[in-house]
Amino acid sequence: MTTFALGIVLFSALLHAGWNAMLKAVDDRAGVLGAVSLAHALVGVALIAASPLPAMASWPSIIISTLVHYGYYLLLFRTYRHGDLSQVYPISRGLAPAFVAFSAWILIDESLAPLAVAGLVAITAGICLLALQRGAAAAPRSTLGYAVLLGLCIGTYSTADGIGIRLAGTATGYMGWLFLLEAPVPLAIALHRHRNRGHFAPRTLVYGLLGGVAAVTAYGLVLYVKTIAPLGAVSAVRESSVIIAALIGVFIFGERPWQGRILAAVVVTMGVMALSLAG
Repeated sequence: MTTFALGIVLFSALLHAGWNAMLKAVDDRAGVLGAVSLAHALVGVALIAASPLPAMASWPSIIISTLVHYGYYLLLFRTYRHGDLSQVYPISRGLAPAFVAFSAWILIDESLAPLAVAGLVAITAGICLLALQRGAAAAPRSTLGYAVLLGLCIGTYSTADGIGIRLAGTATGYMGWLFLLEAPVPLAIALHRHRNRGHFAPRTLVYGLLGGVAAVTAYGLVLYVKTIAPLGAVSAVRESSVIIAALIGVFIFGERPWQGRILAAVVVTMGVMALSLAG
């Protein structure tokens, strides 16, 4: 991975960690996620208006990614109900890079240099170490099962998008349709609230829309880099956002214990350095 590509993905990871940290500050996480999806859809409309239609060869990837994203959101809501997401969510993010690298090797014969493979392994191990620090090993089996399914979802849509955006002929056009097709998510959340006579607090909507801008920018940058760098390497660096979020928790929210989280961050940093040196 070139220094240019690495810098973009690290910036994307920082944005992703930032909006996830903001998610921690609110109680209505479903409402925030709905507002985040709404921001995706609005940005999608703007991108579609300014971009050509993606090539037909990319539409299977758009459809697969969209459907898997729906499953991803459903699993998130289920996991919130069954356990502490902060315990097991790092597992899902840690599984994704290995799944993406393996899928890219099988589907498009994209292999990594030995040093890059070592970097990917270090990043995955560091993220899983963070999960253990948060008590994932003691989490209920059902919650761990949801975490594994989340990881498969992340790996699947990441692989589909990496292949699709290369076939689209227009990166912004591909992003636009992908983001717009998230519109059913905020609609479903709003209908559920209406049926249960619930409401969205103004703070929730503001946080969600701000988080949505950060999230759509972060994923848009990742999609772009997937056109110039190996999919497995991009996915690994992107998921380092979990470690960045953990460091935010240590230094801003005062979360403890801090030693294991710092160790996980060091392991992930070594992995990122290895990916960078691999070229």
